[in-house]
Amino acid sequence: MQDIEPYYGWEKYYVSADDERSPFHEREYNMTQYENNIYGYYIHPLWDEIGSETLYCKILFADYDRRYVIIELFGEWNDTLHNDIMFLKRQVVDPLVKEGINHFILIGENVLNFHGSDDSYYEEWFEDVEDGWIVGLNFPEFVEREWKKYHLDYYINFGGTLQIENWRTLKPVGLYTLVDSLIMRRLGG
Repeated sequence: MQDIEPYYGWEKYYVSADDERSPFHEREYNMTQYENNIYGYYIHPLWDEIGSETLYCKILFADYDRRYVIIELFGEWNDTLHNDIMFLKRQVVDPLVKEGINHFILIGENVLNFHGSDDSYYEEWFEDVEDGWIVGLNFPEFVEREWKKYHLDYYINFGGTLQIENWRTLKPVGLYTLVDSLIMRRLGG
């Protein structure tokens, strides 16, 4: 687990710790000591804490003019025991929405499991982005199956063409443009 790092290929374009509008502004990272863990397994120090015991994230890119953010997630997304959506919503999403962000790309290939609960925070988030969208990119199929079971597909777009394996080869704006065009096709507009 300690070898799974957040994607760093876009750091020449954006670093959330340097962004005054980011919820992680001025965050410092101790690269010599691993402190955070999930179920006793230490994780790479570049993952950002959000208050959850099992879910961590990294804002890979934010564009306040185009109103989108790309967030990579890591760990177990556990709404049942830890109410992880509450932590993600309050610590990361709400501050970004206040900054005008209404398009969220969540990259989930390092989400190891999902345990659902009610959908109230997802519904609130969906209402917050009114003219935007929330996309789950590259989540494991078993996570998407659980999302459907809890009707999160009402709020988050995922699966099908949103399994973009080569996302790392794109620049941030290229990924956003691709995802936006796929969502527009899905919505028929």
